[in-house]
Amino acid sequence: MSDLYQPKPEHKFTFGLWTVGSTGRDPFGEPIRQSKSPVELVHLLAEVGAYGVNFHDNDLVPIDATPGERDQIVRDFKQALKETGLTVPMATTNLFYDPIFKDGAFTSNDPKVRAFAMQKTMRAMDLGAEFGAKVYVFWGGREGVESDATKNPLDGLKYFREALDFFCEYSISQNYGFKFALEAKPNEPRGDLYLPTTGAMLGFITTLQHADMVGVNPEFAHEQMAGLNFMHAVAQAWDAGKLFHIDLNDQNYVRFDQDWRFGMQSIKQAFFMVKFLEDVGYDGSRHFDAHAFRTEDYEGVKDFARGCMRTYLILKEKAQQFNQDKEIQAMLAELTAEDKEMTPYFGKFSPEKAAALKAHNFDRKAISSRGLKYERLDQLTVDLLLGVR
Repeated sequence: MSDLYQPKPEHKFTFGLWTVGSTGRDPFGEPIRQSKSPVELVHLLAEVGAYGVNFHDNDLVPIDATPGERDQIVRDFKQALKETGLTVPMATTNLFYDPIFKDGAFTSNDPKVRAFAMQKTMRAMDLGAEFGAKVYVFWGGREGVESDATKNPLDGLKYFREALDFFCEYSISQNYGFKFALEAKPNEPRGDLYLPTTGAMLGFITTLQHADMVGVNPEFAHEQMAGLNFMHAVAQAWDAGKLFHIDLNDQNYVRFDQDWRFGMQSIKQAFFMVKFLEDVGYDGSRHFDAHAFRTEDYEGVKDFARGCMRTYLILKEKAQQFNQDKEIQAMLAELTAEDKEMTPYFGKFSPEKAAALKAHNFDRKAISSRGLKYERLDQLTVDLLLGVR
């Protein structure tokens, strides 16, 4: 394997304990891989060249662990991090697995469930801060409904808003310095999840008391599930200054959540995603929230993890080629060239500018008759990706 595509710490490639630790269980079949301890998974990630490891609270510490068991697990995990040099850039809370969350966590109709979810989250924030995590992700896996007869969505939004405002204040009071990242998904495991897209999350954030502390964690597969263009969602988040974290994987459009290896299915979409991140200078983690096929043993899991990182680096190289390709760049320069005749009409409004624009005579037929050569430009991109350019 070429050294050009070997991961390095500066690439900031991360995986969750739940990703490489997946045992291959699905709704139709039992696990096919034996579970590994968090310490074993840290060493696995170090072997494949990852930069960091992320976790839900219960990926590391079982929900029923005693205080003594918790402390021993934390000590062992810290030792593994020290031995391998891996970091913990992000942490999160599991608010979807335990039966208590069958009707949601922060949006449950039951006040006891909402209070328990807040308690669990504060303890998980303590755990994440203990390992130096600076990003804290919220994925509302059970925050939704199967039937709208069961909940008022305005109540759900109110409860979620109150919880996030509370956690921002808690982070401030503890000097944790967390940036909170909200992760959207349209459905699964609930029939419909609240705030189903990155755009919906961005709108919701503006209603929070500490909106400056809260951004988004867009996931490739989740936007694909809704039939949307992931790169566009990420660009909107970046434009708003809210791209606090990102989850990379792959997915067929409008299917159940598949969580495939990055680049496994949607090469062109993955290419433009990598190109965008590299072009704008995104300096956060490139987190792979995906799972190896159920067909694999742990050697296959390593192949999966290496494949995610390798594909990213290949596409990064392709993005550089795209940016340096003289024909492609000449076409883009022509397509986006300024028109000095039009320049006076853009920018800040003035009554004079508006009057002049209203009076301008446009030759619609001449403008619309111009061919834009988008077919040629797209084929050049395909040629580049297929390695014939």
